[in-house]
Amino acid sequence: MNSWLAVSNAGAGSSDETVIQEALGALRHAADVEHVATKDPDHLARTLAEHPDVDLVVAMGGDGSLHAVVQALHDAGRLPGTAVGLVPLGTGNDFARTLELDEDPVSAARDLAAGVERDIDLIVDDHDVVVVNAAHVGIGAEAAARAEPVKWALGPLAYVLGALSTLFTRSADVHVTIDDRTLSGHIAQVAVGNGRFVGGGGELLPHAVIDDGLMDVAVAFAARVPQRIAYALHLRRGTHPDADFVHYTRATSVKVVGDAVRCTTDGELTEMRTEHAWNVTPGGLRMRLPKTGASA
Repeated sequence: MNSWLAVSNAGAGSSDETVIQEALGALRHAADVEHVATKDPDHLARTLAEHPDVDLVVAMGGDGSLHAVVQALHDAGRLPGTAVGLVPLGTGNDFARTLELDEDPVSAARDLAAGVERDIDLIVDDHDVVVVNAAHVGIGAEAAARAEPVKWALGPLAYVLGALSTLFTRSADVHVTIDDRTLSGHIAQVAVGNGRFVGGGGELLPHAVIDDGLMDVAVAFAARVPQRIAYALHLRRGTHPDADFVHYTRATSVKVVGDAVRCTTDGELTEMRTEHAWNVTPGGLRMRLPKTGASA
């Protein structure tokens, strides 16, 4: 029988624990499954090192949990040899939306148990950080940074206020090299990714395909406040790829050089840097996915 390792967050609440146990029961119809609730990235790395011969590692959580598992396997040099599965338990579940996984974790676990393995693309940045779903620099990342100090008190309103405040700040002046073409100017946002959604369902890269060997790229130029407001409205409607100030394409490599900007990678905020770069590895991640839906 196949040997699988299921990894969840040790900080999960009692309601999540009940769902996790039910999902594990569904997975055990297909394999011998060991479950470990990890506390932090170091604990996750040790757990994976203690299970070098498993056939599949199942991330039980959201985009952050999936990112952590893929990053740990990448750091250990185990990709694409070790397959990865996902049972969505997070609040955003953006990459699960792209894969069209069932929103119910137990049903998703049943689909995973009956699924098949498939190679999809993986993006890696210039600091050897993987991008499973999407990364972006500009107003989205800055809004997240401004929301962080007050998120505990204001909840989702903190991000709304952070986003509004970025509309009236100076846009970053950068050079964006997409494969062999360079675009220059003041940007509202540069986004790259293999998934379509961010922020709990917003279609940042609506044309992304998980296994076309390319990453989707959206560069929004916005030197003035009205353009930034227009970009926000286009984003909300999902029409930004057709806006005349947005360059939307696909590429194998992207580099952003210029004013220091923050980056959000699979929902995690990084420090401000004057250079960000990404390259796609076709077929760099093997996932076990349902036999039907967009992932089939």
